[in-house]
Amino acid sequence: MSFLVLVCLPIGAATVYMTRYAADQFISEVGFSVQKEDAGSAIDLIGGITQISNGSSSDTDILYEFIQSQAIVAAVDKKVDLRAIFTKPENDPVYALSDNATVEDLTEYWQRMVRIFYNGSNGLIQLQIHAFTPEDALTVAHAVFDESTALINNLSQIALNDATRYAKDELDLSSERLKVARQKLTSFRNEHQIVDPNANLQSQMGLISTLQAQLADALISYDILIFGTREDDPRIAQAERRIDVIRTRIDEEQSKFSSSADSDGNAYSSLIETYEGLAVELEFAQNFYVSALNSYESARAEALRKSRYLAAYVGPTEPSSSLYPNRPATIAILGFFAFLIWATIVMVFYSVRDRR
Repeated sequence: MSFLVLVCLPIGAATVYMTRYAADQFISEVGFSVQKEDAGSAIDLIGGITQISNGSSSDTDILYEFIQSQAIVAAVDKKVDLRAIFTKPENDPVYALSDNATVEDLTEYWQRMVRIFYNGSNGLIQLQIHAFTPEDALTVAHAVFDESTALINNLSQIALNDATRYAKDELDLSSERLKVARQKLTSFRNEHQIVDPNANLQSQMGLISTLQAQLADALISYDILIFGTREDDPRIAQAERRIDVIRTRIDEEQSKFSSSADSDGNAYSSLIETYEGLAVELEFAQNFYVSALNSYESARAEALRKSRYLAAYVGPTEPSSSLYPNRPATIAILGFFAFLIWATIVMVFYSVRDRR
């Protein structure tokens, strides 16, 4: 009677359940690893030196834990509705997900249906995704691979941002400084209506040189006129007026170079001093910006040369037949353990009875 209750009855119940109620499960496999591409510099690339190495163990460990976490369950559930996929079997309380499952229940069930195998020596991860239809297994496999790829890309972007943060801050600072310097120079030009005071200075010097040449010519003509005419000759007075006009014009043009000129912006020495200060500031800002830009591009290129990516050595496969549950093996294992339990109980019972 004990053999029938403890062995035959469980085996019979298991046989009925496995043959009539247990739903077929299809397995989609996917395998990948985190790769880190460490390309050489431009000179190394010309020589054909390029190194591609396995990703660091920390990246693979993070991915391994992520695949088993509630985060990936929530992300995949938003895309493919895991509850609808895992509650498809009817009258299967063992393998199917309950209809009122919470997110914690879904995460625990996920760890049963998504089996992960991690080889720590070479960093390879292999997944077996169970579902109750081939299409669902393939869909979930693609979703897991996409989320894993997104995680690695995010880690790579974080590493890129960390590597270029200081250079980016310097670039932003130099860009702002260059912008301010250009605005100051533009404001100076708009205020004084002068594009380049140095060019205006050269033009002014040319005008003074021309006036001085005309003054010399007028003085020579005046001297010639004095020695060849009478003192009351009206041409002498006309020549003197011409000389006075030229000298007055020269004095007026030269006064523009004096720092004691009026406050209307006519003192070229002050204008040039202000302009040269702004020009030096602009040149410094431009050089600082170019240097910061080169530093940023170098840091960014260095970070990109050490980028991470997810390489799939086995793409998501679409199953064609059900491989799970293995009904004969499950029934046999259950019967074996039921027999062991029954035999142990019987042996303990007879041992206790014999001692009495």
